[in-house]
Formats: sequence, structure tokens, C-alpha cells
Amino acid sequence: MKQIHLAGFLLASQVVHSHAVWRHPRTELGFLEPEYYQKIAQVLERGKFDLVFFADSLTMPDTYGGNFAESLKYGAQGALRLDPLVLATTMAVATKHIGLGITRSTTYYQPYDLARGFATLDHLSRGRAAWNVVTSSRASEAGNFGFDEHLEHDLRYDRADEFLEVATKLWGSWEEGALVLDQENGIFADPTKVNYVNYVGQWLKSRGPLTVPRSPQGRPVIIQAGASNKGREFAAKWAELIFEISPNPALMKSYYQDVKTRMAKYGRDPDTCKILPAVMPFVGETETIAKEKQAFHNELVHPMAGLLTMSNHLAVDLSPYSLEQSVEKVEVQDFQKLSGVLQRLNLEASVTLKDLGKIYGRSLSVPQLVGTATQIADKLETLFRDEVGDGFVISPAYLPGAFEEFVDLVIPELQKRGLFRKEYPGKTLRDSLGLN
Repeated sequence: MKQIHLAGFLLASQVVHSHAVWRHPRTELGFLEPEYYQKIAQVLERGKFDLVFFADSLTMPDTYGGNFAESLKYGAQGALRLDPLVLATTMAVATKHIGLGITRSTTYYQPYDLARGFATLDHLSRGRAAWNVVTSSRASEAGNFGFDEHLEHDLRYDRADEFLEVATKLWGSWEEGALVLDQENGIFADPTKVNYVNYVGQWLKSRGPLTVPRSPQGRPVIIQAGASNKGREFAAKWAELIFEISPNPALMKSYYQDVKTRMAKYGRDPDTCKILPAVMPFVGETETIAKEKQAFHNELVHPMAGLLTMSNHLAVDLSPYSLEQSVEKVEVQDFQKLSGVLQRLNLEASVTLKDLGKIYGRSLSVPQLVGTATQIADKLETLFRDEVGDGFVISPAYLPGAFEEFVDLVIPELQKRGLFRKEYPGKTLRDSLGLN
């Protein structure tokens, strides 16, 4: 019987998709402490999740008003972000089975450094590393790395294509059995099984070989989240796991079918890529309690926090307008971007910026699932059987409590139905995802 795959979503930050997280009384404000992340990883591992993964970006948001003041003041997404690779290492030593997914940009990192870091993490975690491949979407990131301009969208994916090629060659530069460790005869490694890469492309060069021996998985699991046509094509070619956000089941299913169909041109079996749409559950002992939890959470969202994050996501400066202004009276060059948000959230153009900010900040269009453990399991089962995805990314409303409730209450319901594992099937993340 086909089973659900599950990932826990995180940012190395005070918020996630929910902008109420850091204000929620059930959230532990330990986002600068290793124990905070280790505890979350342990909770998800107790629930037999496939992996936990960190989204990331490389700039403080400053679209609104042309500076970061308001984003920092209200704690918008991106106002604070630690390096998730370091956090993943601390989580690796506190766990044994759960996969660890880290976002790294192909635009602002070099293949050799990235390949070395992920190979190291794969060794230290004994085969649980995953790389969430992004091309970076914000022009402001360029300045942090000494560039005057941000590469155009499609060119970033062309560069990313080369990046994956050279990184894959670097991970393969040590063949199986190259590390000998013959102490008696003093033979450390077999040089005939370690190879130069000598990659020369349009964008990138790398001589190799990597200084890290072949890791337990050979290479990290490749995660992607491309939504554009170019992004979906890239995902169909490279991704082994896709994280996607759609506000309703129809869009989830459309995305799922589109990417799975595209895989054929690359000679790939659709089952070698797991697609996981995101959901945000609110679990209660009764449906009424669950609805009260949702209402309490949603009310905690400061409208400015949501509006600032949306402004940054869309690259649209909304600072000239009052919060009481309706969206239909906003005059910006890229108004179609605002229209797209309204459409995804099923809102009328008469909604005020204040209300839009509050609604956007609740979950950034991740659908909220509300009910008892049985009702949440029913909803997930219905979605899964309707083939909207191969599982789900669980986005928390508070930390670590939302994950604890899901693990303690919903996971047993899914297990009783035979929809989710009771034990990990092997030692590596690839084992958990069925990618070997």
C-alpha cells in the first residue's frame, strides 16, 4: 500500500509561514539556541517524519519604503535568519533517522564549497542530508555578495543547471571504496578511484576532486520548489522531492500532474520524485477547540508583518499607501502581482491592505486544516488518495507545540489506516523516501 511522506517546514528564524509564531504563547522563543532546533528534530523523528527542512534567503527585506526598518520592527519574514547548515549539524548529532534539508542558492554560492558542505553533513548525519535548490528571487541579495545586478530569472535557472552538473561530478569524484584505511600497510586511499572533474561550462568551472570522500548517500537528496514554467522544468529534470504551496486541492493536483508529466522527457520514473504540498494543521480535542486555536493564532498576526513580507515577496513597495486603503485603489507598476495574491487567497479587490496583510501573514497561502485528529487524518487521506501529492509538508502555527500535537494525535490515526510508517525503513533519507 502506498504511504504518505511527511516533511516538517522550518526557517532559522522567529517565523515560518505563520507570522504569529513568535507571538504565540505556546512558542518557545529559542530560535537562537541549538537546543530549540534539536528538540524540534527529535519531536519530528519521534513521529517518523521523512525530514525537516529549512527554507532560506540571503537578504534582510527592504522593499517596503526602500529600507529594512519596518520589516525589522515587526519581525517580517527574513528579518532574522541563521545559517541553516550549521543548525542542521547540531540537529544531526541529536537524532538518528530524520532527514535534514538545507536551502542553498546556486546564484550566490560556488559548487565546490556547496558540494563540500553537503558531503560533510551527509557524513556527520550518516546519510540524511538534502539540498533545497534555489536560484534566489530577490534583487537585494545581489548586493550582499558584491554584485550590482541580480541575474534575470531564466538565466538563473541556466546557471543552476550547470551548478547541479558540476556539483554532481564533485560528489562522484570519489568512487566507492576509494578510502582504504589500511593501517597495517599505511595505505590511506586508492588514488585510482579519485578523479579530477575538470568541468568547464558557460557559467562555472571546477577542477576537483572534492576533498570529502564519497558520502553515505553518494549525494544529498535534491529538493526543489519551482513554481514558474522554467522552475517546473528544472524540477522535472533534477528534483527528488518537491515542496509546493497551493491554496486549494485543485491547484495542488494541477501542479502534481504537470510536473510528473514533464519528467518523462528526461527519462525519469515519476515515482523518483516525491511532491509534497504544504498544509498548516490546527488539531483539537474537539472541532470547536481546533477552531478556537485557529482563530486565536490568526488574530495574533500583525497586519504590518504580513504586508511587509508580501511586499518583499512581490517586489512591490506598498509604503505610500494607508493600511485602510483598498487594494483596488493601489497604483503600482506590477499590480498584476497583487491581483494574483487576491486570486490565490480568494479575496475581492475591495479588501483593505490592513486585512490583506493580516490574511497573508497567517500562512502565506498555505491552506489551514482544522479539526480533531480524526478529522485532520480524514482530510489528509482524502487529499492523498486524490493524488494531489505524495505526502505533505507540515507547516507549524507555533513551535514546537504544533509539531508535538501532530505527532502525538494525527500520526497514530494515519498509522492505524496503514497510511504512514511505524518505523523507519532504513538508515538514510533515500531509504525513507524510497529513492534507492
